[in-house]
Amino acid sequence: MSMAIWLTENSKIIVQGMTGSEGMKHSRRMLASGAQVVGGVNARKAGTEVDFDGTTLPVFGTVKEAMEKTGADVSVVFVPPKFTKDAVVEAVDAEIPLCVVITEGIPVHDTAYFWAYAVDKGGKTRIIGPNCPGIASPGKSNAGIIPADITTPGRIGLVSKSGTLTYQMMYELRDIGFSTCVGIGGDPIIGTTHIDALKAFQEDPETDAIVMIGEIGGDAEERAAAYIADNVTKPVVGYVAGFTAPEGKTMGHAGAIVSGSAGTAQAKKEALEKVGVRVGKTPSETAVLMREIMKNL
Repeated sequence: MSMAIWLTENSKIIVQGMTGSEGMKHSRRMLASGAQVVGGVNARKAGTEVDFDGTTLPVFGTVKEAMEKTGADVSVVFVPPKFTKDAVVEAVDAEIPLCVVITEGIPVHDTAYFWAYAVDKGGKTRIIGPNCPGIASPGKSNAGIIPADITTPGRIGLVSKSGTLTYQMMYELRDIGFSTCVGIGGDPIIGTTHIDALKAFQEDPETDAIVMIGEIGGDAEERAAAYIADNVTKPVVGYVAGFTAPEGKTMGHAGAIVSGSAGTAQAKKEALEKVGVRVGKTPSETAVLMREIMKNL
């Protein structure tokens, strides 16, 4: 039996913004993957229903009502950037255990606000994102935009700042498989961090090894390295995107700004290797390192 962190086959998902084009498209994909999507939230369309290839889902006025009527414990947010803060605050007020924020382009001030709000409310709601692909527990459930058919269930845990590199790693190791894959997003302020995921994978009895994908900018990977040294006994392999990035230039993700030696791919690689994490120079090399580890476990 393979386990999962935060998202299981019993998770019941609602979609905030289900009636919008992105919400509709990805609700359909989540349902097709076997995830238990149980309804949507849109105050303006409360009381209506949406048909997804024969599955009819109700639209509720609030997250609280959706949770009361369906037993939902996960919300996926596909709300435009200017409305995302209010949507997340509403989810936090309803005390939904997991809120996955897919939306990109949210002002950092808004993210800081809803993250602080969640902490202030006692941290009852785990926020993943924003600007992330979501979380997938292969063969069990899928909350977000991660393709459901690119990998298989297994015993590797994956945490990644980059969406596309999440998909590549899942695909490269598809024959071995994953317990859970978490895309945490690349914004300067995010809810769930590398360290949160490392802690959960360390505690998960069905995760044997961990892949951690970071990218240039900030010091999240250096902090994760320090955490691994003190708290993680399972093998970890890493990849840091941006080895060829020019210094001082802002790259694609809002969080990826290089300053001095802190924040460069090389500095992150060295910090990780110092604590025993093997770091690949490319995603494919990282996958090979994980193969070796899984072969020897």
